[in-house]
Amino acid sequence: MKRVLVISDTHIPNVAFELPKSVINEAKGSDVILHAGDIISMDVLNELKYYGDVYAVHGNMDRFDPDTYSLPDKLIIDIEGVKIGLTHGSGAPWGIIGRVNKVFPNLEELNIIVFGHTHHPLLEKKDGRWYINPGSPTDKRYAPYNSYAILEIDGKEVRPKLIKIEGE
Repeated sequence: MKRVLVISDTHIPNVAFELPKSVINEAKGSDVILHAGDIISMDVLNELKYYGDVYAVHGNMDRFDPDTYSLPDKLIIDIEGVKIGLTHGSGAPWGIIGRVNKVFPNLEELNIIVFGHTHHPLLEKKDGRWYINPGSPTDKRYAPYNSYAILEIDGKEVRPKLIKIEGE
């Protein structure tokens, strides 16, 4: 079984100076870490690399930093035969699933699409595919709370979970 930490929209150091302790604790227990963009500082990814394999894409706010903006706009990651599309997303919250679908020309090959951008956590299965927006662990703008997601992948079985961050 593989444990995957899924985060997005950390916006460090613009909205926070560090990742919440609960996110770091999850990273320590994860095999893989996915970051769906708006990283702002490579220090975030460099810290996470101590804990597991890190895959990240740039977001719209990363355009101000050449290091984070040099990350790809999309990735496809294979974890135990489960194919995950990773992108940031764009535009308004409504219709975002349609827009992230268009990022991946071979959509039918993907089991999961992870995206961010809206800061609003989402865990939805549609047309046999999981759509996961982990929300933001640091910025509640447009969201009811700070959050991240965990994926447990055991063969072809996928168990996603949204985690609400409280009291940090």
